[in-house]
Order: sequence, then structure tokens, then C-alpha cells
Amino acid sequence: MTVFADIVDTLLLQRGVSDADKDSFLNPDFVRDTHDPFLLEGMHKAVDRILVALGAGERIAVYADFDCDGIPGAVVMHDFFKKVGHTAFEVYIPHRHTYGHGFHKAAIDDLKERGVSLIITIDVGVTAVETAAYAKEKGIDVIITDHHEPPDILPEAVAVINPKLGTYPFRDLCGAAVGFKVVQAVLAEGGKQGVAACVAVPEGWEKWLLDMVGIATVADMVPLVGENRALARFGLFVLRKSPRLGIHALCRKARLDQRRITEDDIGFSFAPRINASSRMDCPELAFQLLATSDPAEAENLAAQLEKLNAQRKGVVASLVKEVRKIALERYPTGDVVILGNPEWKPALLGLAANSVVEDRGGIVCLWGRDGSGALKGSCRSDGSINVVEMFKVAQGAGTLEESGGHACAGGFSMSSEQVHRVSELLGSAAEQVRGNAIPVDPQFDAEITVGDISAKLLDALALLAPFGIANPKPVFRTTADIRAVKVFGKEGNHTEVMVGLENVTVRAFEFFKTPDNFTVPPRVGERQHILVTVEKDSFRGPRAVALRIVDVLPFVSH
Repeated sequence: MTVFADIVDTLLLQRGVSDADKDSFLNPDFVRDTHDPFLLEGMHKAVDRILVALGAGERIAVYADFDCDGIPGAVVMHDFFKKVGHTAFEVYIPHRHTYGHGFHKAAIDDLKERGVSLIITIDVGVTAVETAAYAKEKGIDVIITDHHEPPDILPEAVAVINPKLGTYPFRDLCGAAVGFKVVQAVLAEGGKQGVAACVAVPEGWEKWLLDMVGIATVADMVPLVGENRALARFGLFVLRKSPRLGIHALCRKARLDQRRITEDDIGFSFAPRINASSRMDCPELAFQLLATSDPAEAENLAAQLEKLNAQRKGVVASLVKEVRKIALERYPTGDVVILGNPEWKPALLGLAANSVVEDRGGIVCLWGRDGSGALKGSCRSDGSINVVEMFKVAQGAGTLEESGGHACAGGFSMSSEQVHRVSELLGSAAEQVRGNAIPVDPQFDAEITVGDISAKLLDALALLAPFGIANPKPVFRTTADIRAVKVFGKEGNHTEVMVGLENVTVRAFEFFKTPDNFTVPPRVGERQHILVTVEKDSFRGPRAVALRIVDVLPFVSH
């Protein structure tokens, strides 16, 4: 298989991949490793209603969440309706600062005025009982497609499609993937029924939509195992060949070679720019960029997103600095941090919470006030405390009005009456669910020597990609002499270390950590254990390799 076959086998074993499943894991097959969309509960009803709408020329609205799952999912639906020649549709993305997450009644009134008779949600709506009922009152049918945790009482809709309902074989699809499943099902059933618009679509065309599904699957941090692994792997394959002008423009702005895009490029380059659209301004910008067929518009929109992302970085950096200072004063010990300020923008709090969790672990919840005056917050966890379970306990105690999310990330809203109690009650809820921990990865996966670090090792590790939740990037321990240490960046807050043994020297680095931030500082002339991931170093050539430093530990000889 590879000169590093032993390392690959070790990593597979640690990920619970048996010999019987090895080939499927290393070589996903689209047909074998993805599931029939009609296994999703409610799919037949949804497909029948969409085909009726297509046949009657009804006006359809795609109501999508404003993040890097909902927006690519909206593009999937947009491209589908264009492909089947249905022009009577629109995409509606709520403004984050005005409305926040969710399926909102105000949108129903707007859409009713524009003649919409069918709404299809993407990545949102599974808890929107009141809004679905309101849409029904107004004579609008709703198909909800979502992947968040469903409540005990579901909205009354034509169909609620969610992989966590019923007996679908894989529960952890992202929102865009659920939307893609709907497109697959409509094309299949429409073709079977002889619907001209569906019959005219070339067989397999929908696979070109996998670039959007791949972006969303990686960006939304769903587990990259099972069906998600296949969707992410083939999504990256399509993304590298995607004819989308917006993708081309994004790659130019981010200085990426589209032919070599990886999941890291989605996580560190695409997702922040797409999310900056809603965090700082208008979510339609990112949607328009990914959907446009106009080269000039693509360049203009990519430039706008680049500017917004730069602004977002500055605002978040100031916010993180403020949060860290307050957290150190109020929570000098312990791993539950709950802070708020009416001046903080809820759209940026998830990013800030994530940075603080990286510093101190545990769970961090931050709240602020949005443009409509509502109090909303975000929580991030290192896995030791389940966010969704914590929300359930807090909501049962009357602390929260709305909440939702995943085990390690979520959002909530609360009334102004509860604002003075939220720290105490969320803290108590966090302690109650502390036992429902998510398994923590071992400190490192395997030992390697400095001499092993090469493009060939990177090629071997690529067999296990894409990496993410439930399939983390392998962390290796290597023993090396520290040959040079320097800080870099405008604020001197990044670290570069040259490490080596004998006649081999390799560059290692980490962003947003100074030498003193590691367990032990790297010291020139000393031999130390270094925990690292192996990375491509594209700025130094297509086959160049560098190490990303996870930690530096004291050397212990055996």
C-alpha cells in the first residue's frame, strides 16, 4: 500500500476501523457508502409536494440558515431549480443581527406577500413549531429539512426530513447534505414518473452539487465518518474541479490552488469568508458569490467578503482579548466560564468562545444583544460537557427561551428577566451533565522520527483524509534537537521552530502561541519531545512539508 503502511494501520486501528472495513474507509465508493434518500422519514411526501409545485409553476421559497452549512445548502437548491427550469423560486436567508438563528414568523409574512405557496427550509426549522403553524394559517405549505436535534413535538409540516428521525442508517448528515438528498430523490422520482423537467437532467448531474455538500460537511464539523466521509471525500474531489466562478474567485483571494484544495483550506479559508458575510454584513453576499455565473460579480463579491473577513478578524481579536481578561478575573480556576455583555455582538461570540476553550478547555458560554434587542449567546465545549444536554437542563429550569446545536457547540436565547441568573443556572446545568463526556483523543497517535517527515509520509496520511470530528488529524510525537526559535507576525504572537536530528532539519510552527504557551518552551540546544501534525507547506513548494506544533514536552530518555 505505502512505505508507511504500518503507521496507516496503527491509525486505522485507533479509529476503530476493522480489517473488514479498511478498504471502505480508505477507498470510499459513492454508491456503496451513501444511502438511498428515500430512507429518510418523510421523503416521499416531500418529493410528491415538490413535484406538484414544479408541475403547477408554484412560487417556492428556499429558507436557509445563514452559516457555512445553510448557505451552501441554499446553493444546492438554487442550482437544482435552475437546472429543471423552474424560475418561480427565491432564496430567503434571514439577517443574523436582526433575526438570529431560526425559522421566523416575520419571513412568512414577507413570503406570503410575494406569492410563495411552498417553503423548503435548509439547515433550520426542526424546532419551529409556532412558525410552521403560522405558515399553515397563511396557506403556505412547509417542508422542513434540518439535521439539528429534534424536539419531542415536531412542527406540523408537509414533511420534516431529518436524519435523526426514523431509521435512517446515518444520523449525522449536515444540513446541506439533507438538502442534497431531497434533490437526489426529486430527480429520481421525477424521472421515474416521466416528469419532463427531471427527465431532461443528465443522469448523475447532481454530483456536481457535491462541492457545496463537501464545504458544508467540513465547515459544520459533523463527524467525518460513515456517509459523511464519502460525501466529504467526493465533495473535495468535485470542489477541485468545480466550474463555479465564485470558487475560482475565492481561491484567488485566499491564494489557494483549486486543484489541491483540502479540508484545511475549507476550514481556514473558505468557511471564515463565507461566515463573515452574515457575521459582519449581509448573508446574501456569500450566497450570491457561490451561485453567480457572472465573472465580474464573482470578483466583486469575493473582494467584499475578503474585506469583511479582515474586519471580522480585528473585531474578534479585540473581543477575545476582553473575554480572556474577564474570564481570568472571574473564573481563575475551573472549566465552566459564562460571561455576557449587552454590547457584545452575538454573531461573533461563537468564535470568541472557541478561542477561550482552546486556552483553558471545559465549556465557555458568552451572550450579547442582537440588532433587534434580543439576548442571545453561544457555547463551545471541549467535549467534557455536552452542550445540548446542558441546554435541556437549563431550559427545564426556565433559564432559556430557545436553544439548539451539537454536543460541542450551540446557541441560546433568553429573556431580559433571566439575564442576571443565567451564569448561575447555566453553570449548574453544566455541572449536572458533566458525566456525559465525549471521548477525548489520546495525547498522540504514534511515534515518528524526524527522518520520517517527508512528502511520502504526507501522501500516506492523505489516505485517511479528510480529517475532522471523529477522524482527527493524526498527532505524532517526535524527538528532536531545537536548532532555532523565533516569533513572527505583526504582533509577534506566532512561533516558528527549526527542529532536527543529525543532518535533517524540519520547519515547525504554530499560530497564536508564543514559545511560553507550550508545556515547556522550546529552547535552542535542548533535545525535546514535540507533538506535531504533518502539513503541506505550499508556500515553499507543492511537495514541501512542515510540522504544526501541538505541544512541546520535556525529553525523557527510555
